[in-house]
Amino acid sequence: MDYNKQLEQLIHQAIAEDIGPGDYSTLSTIDADAEGKAILKIKDNGILAGMQVAEMVFNILQPGSKFIAYKKDADEMKYGELAFEIIAKVHTILKGERLVLNAMQRMSGIATLTHQYVEQLKGYKTKLLDTRKTTPNFRLLEKEAVRIGGAVNHRFGLYDMIMLKDNHIDYCGGIEKAITKAYEYVQRQQLNLKIEVETRSLEDVQKVLHVGKVDRIMLDNFSPDEIKEALKIIDGRVETEASGGINIDNIKLYAATGVDYISSGAIIHQAKSLDLSLKAVNF
Repeated sequence: MDYNKQLEQLIHQAIAEDIGPGDYSTLSTIDADAEGKAILKIKDNGILAGMQVAEMVFNILQPGSKFIAYKKDADEMKYGELAFEIIAKVHTILKGERLVLNAMQRMSGIATLTHQYVEQLKGYKTKLLDTRKTTPNFRLLEKEAVRIGGAVNHRFGLYDMIMLKDNHIDYCGGIEKAITKAYEYVQRQQLNLKIEVETRSLEDVQKVLHVGKVDRIMLDNFSPDEIKEALKIIDGRVETEASGGINIDNIKLYAATGVDYISSGAIIHQAKSLDLSLKAVNF
């Protein structure tokens, strides 16, 4: 299923969750045919995200409603600016208001923090990846916000890449055994999946290279100096990814090692939602 279809499905589920059998506050006070207009006010500085989501929400609630965009996803936003206006039935605006704000505030916070991390990587070849440390049932939009912020989406779930982490390795009985079994499974099932394996030491790296059959080595909780040593051993034979203990204050030290990727769960789970407000205007 492509992104737009997944987004449409998510929005339908979110609308059902919020409205339930009816928006009784609106039903009891506003005439069903009343037309209205509202504007999205920006009350924080950062990177805007969620404009496509907002437009789709209103279009699902009322096909043909008029959505006028003043900005687009990934634009820099500043306090006091307007992102869009919506002209539709008042019932439509009030039904969609909280869903739109929840999505855009959260997405803009993630996009902004991601952008700050990506800015630290300028001048280096290293690319920033997200992780699966996301909010259940909201991963689609959180990962889209990461992309809008300038980073690269890692695997979306457990189905689009084989990643052998510490628990897989320990349960399986060792790193060599885990790699061999994973590789044989991919071949047997004829799956077009890359294999990544987590390493916890330079000894692990040597073991992985001896076995082969992997596409990327994750260097988990390695110091920058240890990563440099690992990269010498790997010598460009497979992709490399640094993970663990990396933040906005030390990310340049890791990028300077020459590692291909840095993965960070923090760009999602430590992001702060930004302040946006949807306000009615005279129409």
